Amino acid sequence: MLTIFNTMTRHKEQFEPLQQGLVTLYACGPTVYDVPHIGNLRTFLFSDLLVRYLERAGYEVRNVMNITDVDDKTIRGAQNDGVTLGEYTQRYTRYFFEDLETLRIRPAWKYPRATEHIDQMLDLVQTLVEKGHAYEHEGSVYFDISSYPGYGKLSGVVPDEQASRQFGRLENDEYEREDVRDFALWKASAPDEPSWDSPWGPGRPGWHIECSTMAIEYLGETIDMHVGAVDLIFPHHENEIAQSEAATGREFVRYWIHPEHLIVEGEKMSKSKGNFFTLRDLLGQDYDPIAIRHQLMTAHYRRQLNFTVEGLAQSQQALTRLWDFADRVDEVPDDAAGEDLSGQVEAARERFDAELDDDLNVPGAMAAVFGLMRQVNPLLAAGRVGAEGARQVRDFFEDADTVLGIIEHEKGSIDEEIDALIAEREQAREAGDYDRADEIRDELLAQGIIIEDTAQGPRWRRAE
Repeated sequence: MLTIFNTMTRHKEQFEPLQQGLVTLYACGPTVYDVPHIGNLRTFLFSDLLVRYLERAGYEVRNVMNITDVDDKTIRGAQNDGVTLGEYTQRYTRYFFEDLETLRIRPAWKYPRATEHIDQMLDLVQTLVEKGHAYEHEGSVYFDISSYPGYGKLSGVVPDEQASRQFGRLENDEYEREDVRDFALWKASAPDEPSWDSPWGPGRPGWHIECSTMAIEYLGETIDMHVGAVDLIFPHHENEIAQSEAATGREFVRYWIHPEHLIVEGEKMSKSKGNFFTLRDLLGQDYDPIAIRHQLMTAHYRRQLNFTVEGLAQSQQALTRLWDFADRVDEVPDDAAGEDLSGQVEAARERFDAELDDDLNVPGAMAAVFGLMRQVNPLLAAGRVGAEGARQVRDFFEDADTVLGIIEHEKGSIDEEIDALIAEREQAREAGDYDRADEIRDELLAQGIIIEDTAQGPRWRRAE
């Protein structure tokens, strides 16, 4: 039974879906104006882990992740590149889906695009106008935050009535936490911007109305879970609540879930600091994508993750050992006799389940998998694992991997890659390129592979 931290109530609650056996989940997806960075991918990966957990628990999950393909950033990017909005956003939408596949993030149930739901957005804006929660000004429509008494209940950012009147309206999709003002539901377009017809003249939707519209369109007026990075609590999610509940009169979301930020080498990620990474950057440095997935899972989702090069090397080393262990378990003969492992496997499974049930503690669940490996490895090396014990371990690993997505691998590829690197090292030594030879030795050592140079040639073994 899952207990999950609800940002709205600020404590962990036992999860109960609105409809038995069915979970409706909305996750804020990418704004497709650039290639996703690893901070974005950590949030998308969390949504994947949550859905995988729920499906393993027996729920049908209808999870929706939006594609924001019209806002200030996408319009500005298309103008700078001299292409249409559709051409510009399609490029980065493709990159987004390629990154998801590379990281084994399973496809969502629906990926609605904002530009394909303009009519529904206009209907929602019109409803808010008719109910007295929104007003038109010079072709734009704004949400009147003073008309919704519950504004601020998620974030704790409560508008000051005097300041709100003084500051006026917010014109941009992007603004700071301190800016508590009426926000745009529909924005009048400049002559050189993309636009759609509306009762208030040509324009395009504001950022916040997009998510409310698509969530309601596919999941209903009240949804079970809403996921998004912690920096979206205000203003984005606060505004989603206000406009959705003002329009429908119903609770919009029952459980709000917010993964924390990611930092790199102990600092906030920034292009100016040179610590800004996309998945493509890391793949270009020959990091294994599953090691990147593992590294992104090594901190609880409500804690900051310090993403480091050293951590990536440790993830690769841990996975190499895990994959090697899984291969050797698979090689246990079908008629082999051995010790009863049911107690160890059942204890690992119970810990795995308990950790996930407790606010989706993925690092704790991974520890259960690696803990079983450490228990069984000496028995495996001594030939004391029989066919039944191997089956039990294999079944648990397959079950655990339905959530983790890191254990499945191409068998035999690990040893082949090591042999290829050792062969390259020998070629470098023969050519007198000792720097490259040392680099390869260090690279293998970081993966837990020790090279021993003997009279018969180099041999390698795994570190204990």
